[in-house]
Amino acid sequence: MSIDITIIGTGNMARALSTRALAAGKNLQVLARNTEAAESLAAELGQGTASGNATEAPAGNIVILALPFDASKEYVQAQGAALDAKILIDISNPVDFATFDSLTTAHGSSAAEEIAALTSASVVKAFNTNFAGPLAAGNAGGATQDIFIAGDDASRTAVAEFVTAAGMRPLEVGGIHHARELEGFQLLMMAMQVNPALADFNWNTSLQVAG
Repeated sequence: MSIDITIIGTGNMARALSTRALAAGKNLQVLARNTEAAESLAAELGQGTASGNATEAPAGNIVILALPFDASKEYVQAQGAALDAKILIDISNPVDFATFDSLTTAHGSSAAEEIAALTSASVVKAFNTNFAGPLAAGNAGGATQDIFIAGDDASRTAVAEFVTAAGMRPLEVGGIHHARELEGFQLLMMAMQVNPALADFNWNTSLQVAG
């Protein structure tokens, strides 16, 4: 089986993105440090989804890093040349989870840019402003999911095509440096999530771009 997309990780976002990849008609590979977890997710997804250990070279042309920021950096460094010519989608949010008050990246940088500095692969920021539940469904309360995408032109376009095929709406915001705004935006959303005053806010239906 020829693999189109490799997803690194087995958490909620990995499961949601795997569901969207299959909905787009893509052949999928799931890799994780815990091989049993990868095999379990692949069996759950069905449709001939391949699985393996994250130490393996990813087979897909598009590799989705469904990992926290620090784990994404470790993975990219460990894979080295195996990622050459790949498109890497970074979904991470480098949030200080102790306070939800700041990002852990340096001022004037972003998680996506720091990951890009570690690899010759083309890094694209996407899916970091989406929640796993509505992402798995492809919609939120019946409204098509909007996916912000930041990256170099050709790679950004390839990711936008995948998003469209998966039944969602791509919103290309420009170069990879715009990951800074996307990560800052999600910091605000996460801070709002942990605010007790907003406990009844409907996150699944309220974060759509008008239009």
